[in-house]
Amino acid sequence: MPRLMSPLRPRYMRKPPEEASAEPAAQAPDTRQQEQPAEPEYPETVQVSEGTFRQVRDDSLVLLSQGIEHRLVRSEEGPFQIFVVPEMEAAARLQLELYHRENPPKEENPPIPLSFSLQPLWVLLAPILVTLLQFTDKINLHSEGVSDAAKVLKGEWWRSLTAQTLHGDARHLASNLLCGYIVMNMITFRIPLLRLAPFIAVAAAVANLCVSATVQTDFRSLGFSTFVFAAIGCLSVIEFRLMPKESHGMLRRFAPLCGAASLAVFLGLGENADILGHAYGFVAGLFCGFIPKKKSLRWGTPLSSADGIGLLMYYGLYLLAWKLALG
Repeated sequence: MPRLMSPLRPRYMRKPPEEASAEPAAQAPDTRQQEQPAEPEYPETVQVSEGTFRQVRDDSLVLLSQGIEHRLVRSEEGPFQIFVVPEMEAAARLQLELYHRENPPKEENPPIPLSFSLQPLWVLLAPILVTLLQFTDKINLHSEGVSDAAKVLKGEWWRSLTAQTLHGDARHLASNLLCGYIVMNMITFRIPLLRLAPFIAVAAAVANLCVSATVQTDFRSLGFSTFVFAAIGCLSVIEFRLMPKESHGMLRRFAPLCGAASLAVFLGLGENADILGHAYGFVAGLFCGFIPKKKSLRWGTPLSSADGIGLLMYYGLYLLAWKLALG
């Protein structure tokens, strides 16, 4: 019989049907047990590199050229990472340091695909509920919650918060909801909005206090627009921090700030607009953009159950302010 033989055997070499059908049935349980792949067991490893796919790919080639075994994975937060066994950590870090010294890694800020989040709706729910209750005229919310400069300077600081949840009419409410959703939805591209919502609310309240301290006359204001402009300032700083320094010169880094400032001017002007409040809100929101860590912004942070604390703090601020206003 030749050693190389076709799998299509002649009829006289085939087994009888009874034996052929019985043999696979008897071996079926063993075959199933052998076909179950065991989960790979990796030894204890340490991380030596992290970055985008392009950056980690270059680091992987460096380690391969030096014969250093490693494992490349992608974390749940987004970046790619390289792991090596502890015995090779020192050698791997040395080779990567030498390579980065001659070829400094360039920062990247890839575009993010458009998506829509439900997180802004949780934030916008506060002004919606209070404004609808205001329109019913069952409770006198307008006089008790509007930001009156004279009363604020006398110690009624809570008006700087309650005024954010009041609106003059349905058109005023709709414009703030639309602009607010667009801006806050863009913030969710980088970090969960619920983590920054209480800080932006405080920034908007500080802006209203600054307006009262600046005007010091018979001046009243209301509306969620101060919060929206604080969110615009926060978003501009976040994008400014993520802009690579080497891309098209230093002036390119200031594009987010200039674009946000232009948008604030375009949206902040109007016949009955609180221009001073919008300006103070934008400036106060700039400080909110420095609160999250740059690493969490670069890769995007998934929403977690701990973000519910931020939502409770956000609603807690308005509940406390309205309790003081109505109590």
